[in-house]
Amino acid sequence: MKNRATIALATATLAASMAMGAMAPATAADNQPTSIEAIQGTGSASPMAGQQVTVRAVVTGAYAEGGIRGFYVQTAGSGAEVSPEGSSGIFVFSSSGVSEVAVGDHVQVTGTVGEYFGLTQISASASGIEVLAEPADAIKPLAIDIPSGDAERERFESMLVDPQGQWTVADNYSLNQFGEITLAQGTSSILPGERTLRQATDAFAPGSAQALALEAENQERALLLDDGATLNFLGASSNKSVPLPYISAEQHVSVGAEATFTGPVIMDYRYDLWRFQPQGQVVGAEDADIPAAFARANEAKPADVGGNVSVGSFNVLNYFTTTGDQLSGCTYYTDRAGAPVTVRGGCDARGAANEENLARQQAKIVSALNKFEADVVVLEEIENSARFGLDRDDALATLVDALNRAAGAQAWKYVPSPVAVPADEDVIRTAMIFKNAAVKPIDESVILDDAAFDNAREPLAQAFQRVGGNSKTRFLVVANHFKSKGSDPQDGSANSDKGDGAGAWNAARVEQAKALVKFAQGLKKERNTDKVLLAGDFNSYSAEEPIQVLARAGYVDLGAAAPTRSYLFGGRTGSLDHILGSSEVAQHVTGQTIWNINATESVAYEYSRYNYNVAQLFSPDQFRSSDHDPVLVGMQLNKK
Repeated sequence: MKNRATIALATATLAASMAMGAMAPATAADNQPTSIEAIQGTGSASPMAGQQVTVRAVVTGAYAEGGIRGFYVQTAGSGAEVSPEGSSGIFVFSSSGVSEVAVGDHVQVTGTVGEYFGLTQISASASGIEVLAEPADAIKPLAIDIPSGDAERERFESMLVDPQGQWTVADNYSLNQFGEITLAQGTSSILPGERTLRQATDAFAPGSAQALALEAENQERALLLDDGATLNFLGASSNKSVPLPYISAEQHVSVGAEATFTGPVIMDYRYDLWRFQPQGQVVGAEDADIPAAFARANEAKPADVGGNVSVGSFNVLNYFTTTGDQLSGCTYYTDRAGAPVTVRGGCDARGAANEENLARQQAKIVSALNKFEADVVVLEEIENSARFGLDRDDALATLVDALNRAAGAQAWKYVPSPVAVPADEDVIRTAMIFKNAAVKPIDESVILDDAAFDNAREPLAQAFQRVGGNSKTRFLVVANHFKSKGSDPQDGSANSDKGDGAGAWNAARVEQAKALVKFAQGLKKERNTDKVLLAGDFNSYSAEEPIQVLARAGYVDLGAAAPTRSYLFGGRTGSLDHILGSSEVAQHVTGQTIWNINATESVAYEYSRYNYNVAQLFSPDQFRSSDHDPVLVGMQLNKK
C-alpha cells in the first residue's frame, strides 16, 4: 500500500510548484504535449517525477474552494476502455489557476510532475493553464467493478469512473468532521449476506485466523466517498459556516443503507486512502455535485417481536440531570458560538452543560423510549444521583416523569434502588424502568456488590411478573454495564490490549461475567424463577470471551438472531449490547430485534453537536438519542 515514504518527494514537488510562480510559463510551441498515460505510467509513482510537461485534456473535476486547490483532467475521448500505458487522468495542483477552469473545459496545462503523498499530480501556476477554444472529445466515465488492490486501483487513479455493483454505507462517523462516508463494496465472502463491514470479533474469536481474514476482507471492501474538500468541520470557525455535506435534518445517510451512484466520481488517493471524489465540492444535502443516493429505512418504531411481554436494553448516553453549570471545575465542549454544550471534564458531571442542553438530550431519549414498545427497559449510563448528595434515584425519577408527561399517562415506573447499595459506586449506574400496565415487580431489587466490578457498574437485578399472570409468568432481569475497552493500562497485565481485537480490560470483563453467572444462579432460588434475562452493555462483542463465559453457563444470546448490530466503532459493526436468556426463558422467546436509530446515524444529530455547524440538524426525535442501538426481545409467558 502507498504510505508516507513519499513525503520527501512530495516536499520537493511542493517546492517546485512554489518556484514555478517565478518562472516564465512554457507555451504549446515550447513544449510538445505529453500523454497523461505516459506521465502516470504503470507503477505506483510517475516515471516522469520532477520533469516539466505539457498536457492537453478535459477537466473532469474542479475545486476552487474547500482546500483541494486544484482540478482533475483526463485525456479527451478516454474512458471507453482502459489504456495499457497507465491511467488517463491526473490531478493538477494549482491554487492560483483552479478558479479559471470548469468541468468540461478543454485545457492545456504546463507544470511539474510530482507525487503528493502517493497521488501523481502536475503542479502548475495560473499562467501555465490555458482554456482552449477548440473542442475536444467528451470523457466517458469508465464503468467498472472497483478492484481491491492498490496496484489494480492505480490504473484508474484520477480517472472519472462509474462504479458498478452493490454499495452499502459502512461508516458515517467522519461525515460530521471531514465530510467522508465509508462505503462497502458487495457482500462478505466470509459472512454470506453481510453488507456492512463486520467487527471481526463479533463473529470469530479474537486473534483467530477467521477474524484476521475477515478484517483483511473488510479493508479490501472499504472505499471512501469524499465531499470534494479537505475541510475539518470541527476546526476553524469559517469551516463551521459551510453546511455539512450529504445530510440535513431530513436527509440521513445511515450505516447499512444502500448507496446508488447517480453520477460519475473520480478515483482519488489522499490521506493514505482510496476515495471517490465528486466532480465539485458538495455543500449541504441538495448540492448538484452529490454523486450518490442513499436509501432510508423506516425506523419509526422497532420491528414487532411478538409475545405478551417484552424486555429491552437502552444506553441513555450519560443522562445527567446534574448539569455542568451546577458544579465547580467543569470544562466544556462548545458550539460554533463558543457556548457550552456538554461537559468535557474537571467535575463529576458527564452530560449536558446546562438546562437548555439537558432539555434537548431528554427530548431525544423520551421520544425513543416512548416508541420502543418495551415493557421492561434496562438502562445504562444514567446518573447516580447519590454522588451529588441527592436521592440515588433522583435522575431516574426525573426521566420517568418526563416519559409520562410525553405519553400523557402514568405509563412508566422505575425500579427503586434497594436499601443495600455498594459503598463506593461509579458516577453512572444501571437502572430499570417498566410499563406498570404490563408487569409488576416482585420483591426488592438487589445489586451485586462484588470486587469484580470495582472498575465497572454493579449489576442490578429485579424480578417481574406479568400483570394478571402467576408465578409461571415470573422472570428475572439483570441490568449490566461491564468495564469498557478503552483506557489501556499498557502494563503488560492480562488487562492490557493484546492487539487481537478484544481491546483492553478483557480479563476484567471475563471475571465480571463469571461473577454475574454466580449472582444470577443464586437469585433463581431467591426469586423463585429460572427464567433469567441478562441485559445491557457488556462491552464485549459476540465472539469474545466474556460472552462465551455466559454461553457456557447456558445463556443464549437472544439478540444474535437479529439481522443488524447495535454498535459502530472504527467503521465496523458489531454488538456490545446483548440480551442473554437462560435456557428456560429462551424457549418462550417470540422474536428479537435491534432498533437501528443511534449507532447507524451520524453523530451530527446528537444533542451534543447542537449548533456545531451552520446547518442545524437537531430534531427532538429518536435518532441519535445515544451511540448504542436498543435491543428488544419478546416473550410469550402464560399461566400454564
